[in-house]
Amino acid sequence: MLILTLSVLCSQGPWGRCMGSDCGPGGSQSRAVWCAHVDGWTTLHTNCDQSQRPSNQQNCFRVCDWHKDLYDWKLGAWNQCVSVSARTFGGMRPYVCNGGEEGIQTREVGCILKSDESLGDDTICEYFEPKPRLEQACLIPCPQDCVVSEFTPWTSCSKTCGTGLKNRVRSVLVPPLFGGSACPNLTEFQTCKPGPCKGPEGVYSLRVGPWMPCSLPISRPVRQAKHRKGKGGARERPGVKDPDTRELIQKKRTRNRSQITDLATSALALPLCSSLCLPWDLPLTVQSCILAKDCKLSEWADWGPCSKACLDPDPESSRGQRSRTRRVHQFSVGEGEDCPPLEETEPCDPQGDGVLPCATYTWRTTEWSDCRVDSLLSQQDRRRSNQTGLCGGGLQNREVYSSRPVDSKLCGGPVPNTSQLCHILCPIECEVSPWGAWGPCTYENCDVQEGKKGVWIRLRVGLSNEPTGGPGNCPHLVEAVPCDEPSCWDWRLVSLDECIPDGELPCGPGTQIPQVQCVNSTGDMVDKELCGGASAPEPIACNVPCPKDCVLSDWTSWSSCSQTCSSKTIEGKQLRTRSILAYNAGEGGGMCPNSSSLQEVRNCNEHACTVYHWQTGPWGPCTEDPSASALNTTTGPRSAAGPNTSGQGPCSQGMQTRKVICVRVNVGQVPPKKCPESPRPGTVRPCRMPCKKDCILTPFSDWSQCSPTCDAENILKQSRNRVILQLPANGGQDCPEVLEEEKDCEAPKVCPGYRWKSHKWRRCQLVPWYIREDSPGAQETCGPGLQTRAVSCRQLDGVQADIGECLKFANTMPPITQRCQLPCQDDCQFTNWSKFSSCTADCVGVRTRKRLLVGRSKKKDKCKNTQMYPLSETQYCPCDKYNAQPVGNWSDCILAGGDRVESLLGMKVQGNVKECGQGYRYQAMVCYDQDNRLVETSRCNSHGYIEEACIIPCPSDCKLSEWSNWSRCSKSCGSGVKVRSKWLREKPYNGGRPCPKLDHINQVYEVVPCISDCSQYVWVAEPWSVWKVSNLDLKENCGEGHMNTSLGQSRRCMLNTIDGPSESVEDYLCDPEDMPLGTRGSRLPCPEDCVLSDWSSWNRCSLVRITGLRPVIFIHVCMEPCSLNLNCFHYFYNITDWSTCQLSANAVCGNGIKTRMLDCVRSDGKSVDLKFCKERKWQMNISCVVECPVNCQLSDWSAWSECSHTCGLDGRMWRSRVVVQGSQGDGRPCPSQLEQWKPCPVRPCYRWQYSPWSECRVEEVVCGAGLRYRNLSCFVSDGSGEGEGSMVEEELCGGLELAVNRDKLIILKETCVLPCPGECYLMEWSDWSPCLSVCAKGAGVDFGSVQVRSRAVMAQEPENVQLCPDQDWESRPCTDGECFEYKWMSGTWSGSSRVTWCQRSDGLNVTGGCPPINPPGDDNNSCDPPCQMPMSLCTEAGVCMCEEGYTEVMSSSGQLDHCTPIPILEIPTAGDKKTDVKTSRAINPTLPATIQPGRTGRTWYLQPFGPDGKLKMWVYGVAAGALVLLMFIVSMIYLAW
Repeated sequence: MLILTLSVLCSQGPWGRCMGSDCGPGGSQSRAVWCAHVDGWTTLHTNCDQSQRPSNQQNCFRVCDWHKDLYDWKLGAWNQCVSVSARTFGGMRPYVCNGGEEGIQTREVGCILKSDESLGDDTICEYFEPKPRLEQACLIPCPQDCVVSEFTPWTSCSKTCGTGLKNRVRSVLVPPLFGGSACPNLTEFQTCKPGPCKGPEGVYSLRVGPWMPCSLPISRPVRQAKHRKGKGGARERPGVKDPDTRELIQKKRTRNRSQITDLATSALALPLCSSLCLPWDLPLTVQSCILAKDCKLSEWADWGPCSKACLDPDPESSRGQRSRTRRVHQFSVGEGEDCPPLEETEPCDPQGDGVLPCATYTWRTTEWSDCRVDSLLSQQDRRRSNQTGLCGGGLQNREVYSSRPVDSKLCGGPVPNTSQLCHILCPIECEVSPWGAWGPCTYENCDVQEGKKGVWIRLRVGLSNEPTGGPGNCPHLVEAVPCDEPSCWDWRLVSLDECIPDGELPCGPGTQIPQVQCVNSTGDMVDKELCGGASAPEPIACNVPCPKDCVLSDWTSWSSCSQTCSSKTIEGKQLRTRSILAYNAGEGGGMCPNSSSLQEVRNCNEHACTVYHWQTGPWGPCTEDPSASALNTTTGPRSAAGPNTSGQGPCSQGMQTRKVICVRVNVGQVPPKKCPESPRPGTVRPCRMPCKKDCILTPFSDWSQCSPTCDAENILKQSRNRVILQLPANGGQDCPEVLEEEKDCEAPKVCPGYRWKSHKWRRCQLVPWYIREDSPGAQETCGPGLQTRAVSCRQLDGVQADIGECLKFANTMPPITQRCQLPCQDDCQFTNWSKFSSCTADCVGVRTRKRLLVGRSKKKDKCKNTQMYPLSETQYCPCDKYNAQPVGNWSDCILAGGDRVESLLGMKVQGNVKECGQGYRYQAMVCYDQDNRLVETSRCNSHGYIEEACIIPCPSDCKLSEWSNWSRCSKSCGSGVKVRSKWLREKPYNGGRPCPKLDHINQVYEVVPCISDCSQYVWVAEPWSVWKVSNLDLKENCGEGHMNTSLGQSRRCMLNTIDGPSESVEDYLCDPEDMPLGTRGSRLPCPEDCVLSDWSSWNRCSLVRITGLRPVIFIHVCMEPCSLNLNCFHYFYNITDWSTCQLSANAVCGNGIKTRMLDCVRSDGKSVDLKFCKERKWQMNISCVVECPVNCQLSDWSAWSECSHTCGLDGRMWRSRVVVQGSQGDGRPCPSQLEQWKPCPVRPCYRWQYSPWSECRVEEVVCGAGLRYRNLSCFVSDGSGEGEGSMVEEELCGGLELAVNRDKLIILKETCVLPCPGECYLMEWSDWSPCLSVCAKGAGVDFGSVQVRSRAVMAQEPENVQLCPDQDWESRPCTDGECFEYKWMSGTWSGSSRVTWCQRSDGLNVTGGCPPINPPGDDNNSCDPPCQMPMSLCTEAGVCMCEEGYTEVMSSSGQLDHCTPIPILEIPTAGDKKTDVKTSRAINPTLPATIQPGRTGRTWYLQPFGPDGKLKMWVYGVAAGALVLLMFIVSMIYLAW
């Protein structure tokens, strides 16, 4: 039986989404599980082991949105950076470090429950935020070896005879870091032998040790008992005369006793000396001292109240402070520990149930100011425009303030806008139609005719717009001319019937019956009975031509009247004409009239040119109407916190009046009776009066704080102010004149100043005699000792105060102990120094002070040594000569005076900002005394500045010309465009408004659509002249087909008005297709022929045209078929695009209108009158907005900042402003200068500074433990950091804290060790090195900065070198260190060798720091002759080669002649990511690959010559290959031919 084994296994997919009805751990998720072959194909489930089948479902945690507040990622700290090589290969691999080694840091990241930080499933946190990264790249710095400086020169020999040592030392510049090599020896020794010694070489020195700790002396009970018995109890010390001292002794006897008993002794450790040290006098081994006692303090007092007494709802607001204090029980004595701070503070919040919330302040705003358009005008528009009628877009402002005048920082939330765009409605001009024709002479009122004269009236109407002010503001719509024989009704001829010959004859004379209507004066048809009084038109005589008669056309219509009125020199005329259609045919026919009978002229508009109309003036102001009810009331009181922003509601009924006069055209005002009464406009109309508005102000702010100090220079005034929220209007209550109040502060109390009071020094106390009586040379009643004094705290008025007040507010406490000297008989004793003598002259004189010897000192010779004991001191007299000079740069140009002009409301009014003009710039003045020390500028009678006038150039806006006139519409019929333009006159500069977009010839155009009425211009033709027959049948006077006649005609293009064609215009304005023919050819009808009139106009509907004919023959109607675009047409609308936004003539921006034009187009493309198209409603206008050119608006300049430096030459004060609103549209852009600075007055920089330490002093011996001292002096400098400055009087530093470089611990003495001759010792610390950055310059990585100092060893005896202490160095971190690089340097060859050294990138020669590779070769001895050419080296094979990047140029003898630079071609390998070919410096091919870091590609060196000077083999190979290639090319060319 064959069993087939399949290699199958169960596979599973990823878990699906956690599903469930509830949030939390009750969910479930599933996944797919299948059986798969190892090759990847799926098989049946039964082929897999069911026992090993993974689960396809599991419980899960269903995450909901509210879990986001419960869970979060917890990020662990980054672990130490681990090298990538160590992590990959399990250990460190050797490498050449270049800047640093790449590493990886890891950290722990987990999802936790925030409440207890317990771990949760990561999927919960991943639902809201991806899991933070667990690893990141890092850089392990390269080991930094110790870097030391060059050696100093050798010292002189330590001995003058025998064998000594010379030393030279160096200092540490960079300490060893990151596992770098340790520092080398800082000292080098060299033996020296100045010469043999004549006597014994050994030297013995008396060495003293350090003083032992201060302790009480060993008591002698018997002596002390007798001493106490002899005193007889406590009694007041005699000789204490100072009452303050006596009071202190009585009140603080316990403390004073303790101070006395604190005096103790200190013993000196003195080594046992052999007899070799006996020649020296032994020094003192006992001295008085103060037992050290630490400062003792009381317990902390309770916390004081919190400085903040209210609860602030804002959690980010500042908290209050509370403090507590403690008192001093015992000051530090001697070397005891100083007192720590006596007061501490901590942040706090007010506690308790009764704490009120803090006052909150919100931003409030005043009413918006009136809308002003002038603030948007450019400079050019302001100068040339009348700004009274401006309208459209504008700008309005308002004041922003807090709910009461307080510091703006107390208001929360964003600051409301202080300006906004607004709109002033532009006046809509009343559009009127052209004047209509004059009506008939009629009565003004037909109901009242008696005694009334007649008038001719013509009208025009207002078009369908809404003019500003209503129809009453339109110009007059009625004009009247007086006339005679008025009539209210008259007959109007409608038509004439056909001509009917008399006697029922077929032709000849006849009559035409007129058809009439009765109409009133306005042309409306009325009942015929009303015209009974007027004569009706009579029948009109006419003629129906017989067959042989002359045939004439009908009369044309009367032309328009040539004048609108008549005078003595002007008469109106009308013309009508007729033409000959056929001549008479033979005898018996009616003759044709002469040419003068073919036209008729009649007078028209015979009324005089005395036209009258009513003229109205503007409406006056709205005044109270006495007849109306009294509604005029002042608006009720409004809260200052929220003024009504509308404030313009009507409050009462008023009335307006205007003047109406009768005007005669071209004359002026005439009596009212000349004008008709019925169209007289009204003179009174009702109006609504606006409410009165009272002035509204904020309450007064709180009084400003008085100065908390008692300095008389501070302002002793306090003030408060208020802000106007609403100006009065319409007769409201005026604002008060006082907006700011000021008052004196209350009389300041006595300043709570404190000072130390020092009492008299007590008697100098010596070490008890029983202790020092065994010391050689000691005397019982003289020698060095200590004395103490009491110190108390006083107020400035002398009242005693608590000692803690002086510790807080006074200067450093004076010392309470000092060393003293009780003179012995052998000591020199002097009087006190006298005062300095007076100066006779400043700057050149001197002053002296003296002292004298007293007692036996006068006779002692050693006391007369004035070099050791001077009896006079001399110093130069103080000098009051000072020198002033400028220093630093000039400041920005600062405008003089107020920088802004503000309105009464304090609003920032655009356009009133003074941003340019004459200002001043400042340069600081510095004052030096005669010693070139910086002093106050007042010494030089200077206020600290040099002022110089300067100019801030004013911005100039772009200037364009005026708009040109609009061109004619591009089309005389239908829609077209019209254009106007401006051209550039001056470009903007200094930040002026920019120009609009100009074309290539610096012009800007405005193109708007227009439409021309197709009937606006018409052709007018003169009547046809008499036929001129060119081929006439003299017998029949007609043509038989061979007669050809033509008729000349004159035509003109004229402007068409309601009264008819008025004036001639250019012919191009009329449609050339409608131009009448100048001549026409025809044929005269013969007798019995049909005589036709001219064609009538086409009928639009039926395409039938009707002809007139001789009625005696027949009526003929001609019909034509429709031929599209020849005799019949289709018509359709054509609508243009929207125009640009058009504004009112007086508007700059804001709301405008876009228009488009409608055109009726015939099917052949010709624009025709709109009446040919079907009527349809179109929207021809839409509203639009033109962006307003808002200039950039800036805030006020802030107050000048505090000086950037409290002293020195470089102090600057700054002020700034911010952009309140950026520019919009073509507004003036924001200036670049938002900050200004000016120098601070120069003030000297005073500081406490130590003097250098003195030499180590060991009293009365040569070596051992001693002391060194330094002084604390006041120095002045200019703050530049250059130089130490100059020492000045200590009083000038009196106001400074007693600290040196912010270190309050003042140390003026310290122990030291003076080495004995022959000892090996450590030198003093070197100066701190400059701050150096530990960096990888190429990688751009900085590992911090460090400073270092070191102590080298100094040896004096060769035998003691092994006993020398270890050299020492210490480092400290610093900031802003400089990053240096190190490289090997080599000198020129000297023979067969040269010098190599390591150099830092700043040029300093150092030891250490250079790369750990072999330095350049320093030995060329293996080459013969030696390689002395520049950039050459000797190879291991003993051949001279060139260094990297250079190729060899060989001489004819095969020797290296010189080295020249060569390019290289770098071929990247597969592992090299660089794919570009670059030219770089070559690496020396003789060096092994291990010392070529960073090289990953192959390098081809184009060197044709070998080391022996002969051509290399590859050169021959290349030449042979080129020859073969050339022969192949030649053969291929030959075969191709």
